[in-house]
Amino acid sequence: MSESTSSTSAEAPSPVVPASAIPVAHTPAGGYGTTMPSPVLTTCTEPLSAGAPDLRGMWKAVAIEVNGEPAPADHRAYGHVERIEQCGDRIVITAGGVVHDMRCDDTVENGVHDVAEVDYATPISVVCTYENGVHTLRPVGLPVEVKRYLDGDQLIWEYLGFTARLDRIGPPEMTPPAT
Repeated sequence: MSESTSSTSAEAPSPVVPASAIPVAHTPAGGYGTTMPSPVLTTCTEPLSAGAPDLRGMWKAVAIEVNGEPAPADHRAYGHVERIEQCGDRIVITAGGVVHDMRCDDTVENGVHDVAEVDYATPISVVCTYENGVHTLRPVGLPVEVKRYLDGDQLIWEYLGFTARLDRIGPPEMTPPAT
């Protein structure tokens, strides 16, 4: 008897790991402190959902404006670093001591259910969407919107009372710079 082997056999494609297969992450009690936790979606291989802008990366604020004017040099957003991970319709933003993990499907159920950065204790619920290339957050019960979108190679972050321009300093899995 002889065994035959085939040197032309193709490798089977790797199965897609959907965003739903990865547990939702939350901010640890009291915030994560000075060391950003490990990325959440590294094993996810599901393509980004239709209409989702590719915001993935490690980002650092380089310019801040308040009411259309440059912010004072001591503005709290200068030096801000955030990690954005995406997979399917899911996005995880890790920054400022919080981990906000959400699906961008315009529902309260799949939005952010975590704590506010201000004290790492106040519960928040946030509805999340992708609208015309913009990641939009609408906190439940508040008349505000937080937006993130690309302007060329920069990320624009419209937050409460200011707008920041951030440069991509690396991929989401990079070790964050010391702050």
